[in-house]
Amino acid sequence: MRPDPPQDADTVAEVGEFGLIRRVTAGRTQPPTTLLGPGDDAAVVAAPDGRVVASTDVLVENVHFRLDWSSPEQVGRKAAAVNLSDVAAMGAMPTALLIGLACPSDTPAAVVDGITAGLWQEATVAGAGVVGGDMVSSETLVISITALGDLNGLEPVLRSGAQVGDVVAVCGKLGWAAAGLAVLSRGFRSPVAVVGAQRTPEPPYPAGPQAAAAGATSMIDTSDGLLADLGHVADASGVGIDIRTELLEVHPRLVDVASALGADARHWVLTGGEDHALAATFPDPALVPEEWQVIGSVRHGGGVTVDGRTYEKPPGWEHWR
Repeated sequence: MRPDPPQDADTVAEVGEFGLIRRVTAGRTQPPTTLLGPGDDAAVVAAPDGRVVASTDVLVENVHFRLDWSSPEQVGRKAAAVNLSDVAAMGAMPTALLIGLACPSDTPAAVVDGITAGLWQEATVAGAGVVGGDMVSSETLVISITALGDLNGLEPVLRSGAQVGDVVAVCGKLGWAAAGLAVLSRGFRSPVAVVGAQRTPEPPYPAGPQAAAAGATSMIDTSDGLLADLGHVADASGVGIDIRTELLEVHPRLVDVASALGADARHWVLTGGEDHALAATFPDPALVPEEWQVIGSVRHGGGVTVDGRTYEKPPGWEHWR
């Protein structure tokens, strides 16, 4: 449930569509790749490489976020991160976001202000601009985002390129957002670092182009869980992948939280989504960048195993399941 808005808050209906657009775009700074930002029929974004990487995600209130768990700014940051990490997973540098926002007419304008402030903040972290979008009326708060990116002369890193003999490596947090979800679901608001990981993920944006430049053969954003997403790589590449638990880092804080909740911290690391870490395969351990951690290998066969065995629990998130 959404918390009660302040009684003196303007609603989006009172502010109006164009007034709302003005207040969420005024005074914003764009990166050099934004040649023409909000205010015209369409934006113009530089694509020095000549190819544009594009990705879209939709976030629905009470499915992907809750305003009683997160501030509007945190929701905006998360909505941007979800999309920008997909661009990084292709080996590209993010350049721009296009925003579609639908909300009920009685939504406080301050909520939209906060969401868009978070979008701008996360876009800035990734080096991208918020270049345009649309706002409409809806019975449910929905945020739809298209992210664009530039390959800077590199080839896109696909899910289908993993080869037998490659090593598997990850960059970014694993299991933290799942731990935060477990904490919030129990009605708690701490530990702050764990809950914060669920509210505002921190994808390692530069790690995508870094892996591409280092010769990564495949790469994916672990939005649905490490095992589930590596399963997509295995299927697309026609190979098997084996993860070794002795190589997986399980942070002591996650162990403490899991102990308090009667949960399994390693299960969070293996299957918890929404951290938006990157997973990639490399033909030689010597090519793995320093910031990346080797966690397994690519083998003959199919699917993903853990320590040579099929993982008995669900491997991650899947809609409608």
